[in-house]
Amino acid sequence: MAINAQSIKELRERTQAPMGDCKSALTEADGDMDKAIEIIIKKGIVKGAKRAGAVASEGEVRASVSADKRHATVVEVNIQTDFSARNDTFRAFVGDALAVAEKAPLGSDLATAKLGDATVGDAAVALTAKIGEKIAVRRWDRVEIADGAQGLAHAYVHMGGKIGVVVALSTGTAEAATHADVVAFADELAMHIAAANPLVLKRDEVTADAVAKQKEIFEGQLREDPKPKPEAAWPKIIEGKFNKWFSETALLEQESVVNQQQIGKQLDALSKATGTTVSIARFVRYERGEGIEKKTDDFAAEVAKMAAS
Repeated sequence: MAINAQSIKELRERTQAPMGDCKSALTEADGDMDKAIEIIIKKGIVKGAKRAGAVASEGEVRASVSADKRHATVVEVNIQTDFSARNDTFRAFVGDALAVAEKAPLGSDLATAKLGDATVGDAAVALTAKIGEKIAVRRWDRVEIADGAQGLAHAYVHMGGKIGVVVALSTGTAEAATHADVVAFADELAMHIAAANPLVLKRDEVTADAVAKQKEIFEGQLREDPKPKPEAAWPKIIEGKFNKWFSETALLEQESVVNQQQIGKQLDALSKATGTTVSIARFVRYERGEGIEKKTDDFAAEVAKMAAS
């Protein structure tokens, strides 16, 4: 088989191996694509080391709820390509990482936790070598109902692992935690959090720095207004802008995407229906790859560089 830019490109897309490794493997395999893939896999440990600095921004967010519904855990495991994120071996590893996280001390480094005879971090490195793409257990968290307290934990995963949400509701009684309306609200709330992406539970949790930055934005908008308002009126206008911003930022002030009712008012209604206080204790929302700068490859430039060498 001929070794050309197209075959190098195909091998690179199928394995995510570096261009030089792809060219060398194809040369060694006399152009046979399947043999070249086998060569790259057999050199996995070397390739795994080379992949240490690669960017992994695809992958999966997965969540679970304990049988007693008092704990809900979420984990994000990243890999370099969406194609490999669907690999059964990778998906099994995500499940293993989640199972470890379910029992790990809250706030601990999951990479150092035991997974069989190794650690989660060691298993990720070994799988990186096997699959040929960098794999990283990026983060995990768990919401819990405290010992002696009553409540309900719930989890929701959106779009096959793109977004994961765990939320814990506190209730005054055990009966309220199993009330049909409370259970339904927990499910709808998790879906809403996935869609609306609240930053905080309530407005007083927004940091002073975030408020100051937002105030600068509002003042800048007023300065650039083609029909500027008198500066004496700015404080009142900015107060109105902040109220709108908090209604979009703080979960309790948001309107549910499910039924268009304010979350805080829904909690008041649930408290009345159950005869006890129902509140949101904590929530965590992970979106796959958020905050990771994705690398954009210039394939044409790489081919040109290879041809010149």
